[in-house]
Amino acid sequence: MAHEERLIAACGIDCTGCDIRRAVADPELRRRIIAWFKEERGRDVNPEAIRCTWCRGDRDGHWSADCWILHCCVDEKGLAHCFQCAEFPCARLVKWSKQNEGYGRAFARLEALRSTSR
Repeated sequence: MAHEERLIAACGIDCTGCDIRRAVADPELRRRIIAWFKEERGRDVNPEAIRCTWCRGDRDGHWSADCWILHCCVDEKGLAHCFQCAEFPCARLVKWSKQNEGYGRAFARLEALRSTSR
C-alpha cells in the first residue's frame, strides 16, 4: 500500500489502525479507551474527545491538535510529512523519536519515505 493510501501522520506514525480513529464508529472501542485512560492515567476523558481527523483534517477533531510536529510541518511549512522538509531530520524530531519504540518506528518510516521519494 502506498504511503498516500495509508494514513501516515506528519510525524510518520501510521494512523491506519489507530484505535482512537476507529472509535468514532465503534462505541465499544470508545468505552474501552475511556476505561484505559481512567485506569492507566487516572484521567476522566469525555467520550466526545475520543476522535481524530488525522493531521490534514479539522483541528477541532484532531486527537493531538497541539502537537508541535503538526504545527511545524503542516502549519508553518505547509508540508504533508516531516521527511519532505529541507531540515529533515531536525534535532528536535530525532530527540522525539528516542522517547519510545512507536516514535522510533515512525521516524524510521519517515527515513524510508524520504529515501524512496528521491
